[in-house]
Amino acid sequence: MSDRIAVAKTYKLFIGGKFPRSESGRVYPVTDDKGKFLANAAQASRKDVRDAVSAARKAFPGWSGATAYNRGQVLYRVAEMLEGRRDQFIAEVSASEGSRHAASTVDAAIDRWVWYAGWTDKIASVLGAANPVAGPYFSFTVPEPTGVVGVLAPQRSSLLGLVSVLAPVLATGCTAVVVSSEERPLPAITLSEVLATSDLPGGVANILTGRAAELGPWLASHADVNALDPTGAEDRAALARDAAGTVKRVLNVPAEEPDWTLRPDITRLRRYLEAKTVWHPMGN
Repeated sequence: MSDRIAVAKTYKLFIGGKFPRSESGRVYPVTDDKGKFLANAAQASRKDVRDAVSAARKAFPGWSGATAYNRGQVLYRVAEMLEGRRDQFIAEVSASEGSRHAASTVDAAIDRWVWYAGWTDKIASVLGAANPVAGPYFSFTVPEPTGVVGVLAPQRSSLLGLVSVLAPVLATGCTAVVVSSEERPLPAITLSEVLATSDLPGGVANILTGRAAELGPWLASHADVNALDPTGAEDRAALARDAAGTVKRVLNVPAEEPDWTLRPDITRLRRYLEAKTVWHPMGN
């Protein structure tokens, strides 16, 4: 029997494609469903939120300006890498959620990512339109990404729920700042490692660990955040009031965390898109 003392892991944040420590220097212990210590996670601060939003804004022009085909290929590459680390995700989901169905949950998360990746080059044809007009004009309506989206990830579903709220943001061409599940952050941390080593440009997805109750209001009130998904928040009414000051879009989500195993639809894709209508005169 080995008497070696295991080295406890202390994970970092994921901002701008890099892994910085929290500006505050704070960490907190992460335990499994039975209370056994697993690792330390960084506890993000207000400054970390600002840094993540800045990184997301900087990455937005390049990501939204990429072709839909290219975005789909990048996201599909993420799914390939998720598949490659399937065993690690199963172990972490099992430890975090105590689920006997960890393997099927991870498989569903990978399939969900592939599903949204497949929508990147279909959004325009499904949600856009050629508008009938009475006059010598062409009129087109095309969907455009909203911008930077703040996401408070589900608290209970540490991977499938996380993928279900993050993937549609990226598929539309938006960039994201995500606050992971506070008590179950390890799958989100591993996902950030996947994103860092994939083709996803730095800053497109930023993942913070810490307290949603602390970080949520700063995301909601930040003037450079264009939309907010409060799925993992407790006081959503307060976040909506904070968001009103900068007139940002706040997603209307169910009071109870949804059943993420249900088949997805394009509702979440619609929520991160703006309709742009263009008129053009017909030539002679």
